[in-house]
Amino acid sequence: MTTFEQLGMEAGRAVCYSGFREGQQPGGPYPTYEQVVEDLHLMRPHWKHLRMYDCDEHAIMVLKAIRQEKLGFTVMLGAYIEAEMNNFNCPWGGGVYSEEQLDINVALNKSKMEKLIALANEYPDIVSSLSVGNEACVEWTDHYVHENSVLAYVKQVQAGAKQPVTFCENYVPWHMKLQKLAEAVDFISIHTYPVWEYKHIDEALDYTRDNYYSVAAKYPGKPVVITEAGWATNSNGRGINPGNVNETYQKIYFEKLMTWTDTEGILTFFFEAFDESWKGSPEPLEPEKHWGLFKIDRTPKLALQHLSGY
Repeated sequence: MTTFEQLGMEAGRAVCYSGFREGQQPGGPYPTYEQVVEDLHLMRPHWKHLRMYDCDEHAIMVLKAIRQEKLGFTVMLGAYIEAEMNNFNCPWGGGVYSEEQLDINVALNKSKMEKLIALANEYPDIVSSLSVGNEACVEWTDHYVHENSVLAYVKQVQAGAKQPVTFCENYVPWHMKLQKLAEAVDFISIHTYPVWEYKHIDEALDYTRDNYYSVAAKYPGKPVVITEAGWATNSNGRGINPGNVNETYQKIYFEKLMTWTDTEGILTFFFEAFDESWKGSPEPLEPEKHWGLFKIDRTPKLALQHLSGY
């Protein structure tokens, strides 16, 4: 049985989608309806399944557009949970908050779960699965949430919605401290980024395969999905060797990853559809800005050019 069948989904390729363009960012300004529709038509020839990170205005616009334009996508919808604890080990110093802010975040996270449930019930034909957070338990996160709190969110969403529920996290914590969470979720979601771990393109697919199979072997019988795997195309040297990233390497990783996951029937959301200029530091070559298979102006990078007719 494939991952798709286990989750009640049609086979098809998947991608992480966040449609923020120049001058746009979470919290606003948001992409317009027309911009979202443009993005959906650009993605439609390549992908069946989309992953979105938060139940914000952008996600609501996407769900409305998919329904109104009859575009046939399914969406893994997330609730991006904010820090509920301080993480003094965050490498860039972003994980420390006032007690007042942490209390505000707890209330916000609870309200996000309610919104996630409401959207899942409003769009049952489009929302295929639900995630109660993203990279909130890994040791380097700037929005740390204790695994027991995540577990409570999983149970809350499972009680309120019919879709399968997961938590999206780097592969490492699933080995170290997320056993109870792994037992509770309907499927496990892992992130694997060889280039962040200083792997050359020649090592990349083997490293991703090892990441995936190590988690799958630890939890036999539990579906495991790759909710993020990708390759940046630029770097200022912060965390990624500039010599390891370019459009050619992204194309190689994309093609090898898709061949493997298509063959094995592993649901894999490639990270990501479009570059996002709001992310990371203000430096233009900040790697966080350069993971898209499309540039921020919506022209395709090398990996998609021969598929897009460019």
